[in-house]
Amino acid sequence: MIISQTEFAVPNIQGVSITDESLIVELEDGRTLTAPLCWFPRISHATPAERSNWRLIGPGIGIHWDDLDEDVGAEGLLLGKRSGESQRSFERWLATRSMQQAQIG
Repeated sequence: MIISQTEFAVPNIQGVSITDESLIVELEDGRTLTAPLCWFPRISHATPAERSNWRLIGPGIGIHWDDLDEDVGAEGLLLGKRSGESQRSFERWLATRSMQQAQIG
């Protein structure tokens, strides 16, 4: 049996913007990807300041949000993958976040 395996180069990310509903990523090959923000619960629950505090990972293989401890990779976006975080992990993060905000406020 012959199995064909298609390889493709994943283009680096060049730019990122976030609306209330979407994560929008510009790739170096000219494509723009848009993913629903609900796919990334931590980003969805972030403040505008936290959402805008991102940096590219390496040459653009992904995006990292320090304040949210969240990473989104170019390959995952191209494959249509949502956040892989479990509901339990997200709920723990959300509870910790609520406690930290209560201490500040």
